Amino acid sequence: MRPQDSRPSVGGTRRLLCAAKGGGTDRSWLTRYGLVLALVAMSTLLFLAKPNFLTLGNLVNVLRQISINGILAVGVTYVLLAGGVDLSLGSLVALTGVVAASFAHPGEYPLIVPVGMGVLTGMACGTLNGLVVTRGGVAPFIVTLGMMTAARGLALVLSGGRPVSNLSPAFTRLGSGDWLGVPIPVLLLAAVAVCSYLLLANVRLGRYLYAVGGNEDAARAAGLRVASIKTFAYAVCGAFAGLAGVVLAARITTGQPNAGIGYELDAIAAVVMGGTSLSGGVGGVGGTVLGALLIGVINNGLDLLNVSSCYQQIVKGLIIVSAVWLDRRARRRRTA
Repeated sequence: MRPQDSRPSVGGTRRLLCAAKGGGTDRSWLTRYGLVLALVAMSTLLFLAKPNFLTLGNLVNVLRQISINGILAVGVTYVLLAGGVDLSLGSLVALTGVVAASFAHPGEYPLIVPVGMGVLTGMACGTLNGLVVTRGGVAPFIVTLGMMTAARGLALVLSGGRPVSNLSPAFTRLGSGDWLGVPIPVLLLAAVAVCSYLLLANVRLGRYLYAVGGNEDAARAAGLRVASIKTFAYAVCGAFAGLAGVVLAARITTGQPNAGIGYELDAIAAVVMGGTSLSGGVGGVGGTVLGALLIGVINNGLDLLNVSSCYQQIVKGLIIVSAVWLDRRARRRRTA
């Protein structure tokens, strides 16, 4: 009897990629345009209640406000597509903000240094998450929960428990400046979203993420390097968290070790609202950006209506639960 060939099947890989490509979208009209309709309906209601909602100044403010959550949400989209989860985003924002601010004092280093240090710190933490998950066999929930605690503690150690201040004007401009009338954080979000969309839609590595999240065992049988692909997803998520930390530190003009609390929940809510499945393999960056925009519109509208921050937290909680419930219903329909 001829021994079974253990080499990856080229045909099997192609079939898996085709299935993953088809699994990344849903043909339902409501699924495709429901979030857009919800965004239009919410904006209309807020305009009727507060006509100043649709002023140019307020809309620009909304875009500036969602930029940090949008960058985080795009990053966590990679992890969710690969079938993982990352709860360490908020703490990584604090840690990378402190690291970036430590190199952003006037006259010490060029701008690329604090930005690069913040992004590389986030990427290192994300890579460590991915390695422990894939090589160590520890559940993503536990690994990223541990990183959430460790990164927060490291931020407090590096900063001495105090905000890192006295930042250069070039650095703070990243958070509060404009370019051609468009806020720089919004431009950074647009760059992150466009690059991620092109990677996930047109690059083979992006299709591999869908394949791994859709059926990890089948992806491994087809010869895909599942551990490396998942580690890549966590590394990208960490790098984007680092960029978000840099932007936040520049915006508030200090590196705050207590910054970013609860940011991971807003980011995951935006991703799930945008149609990315918590079970992996389904979703995309376009829906993520719309989800972040919808959350930003809701937050801004509640502020304009003078709703207490306590009630705003209740609304966010209901949004997260509703998004997860809708995701479970959609998953049952796909598997029925």
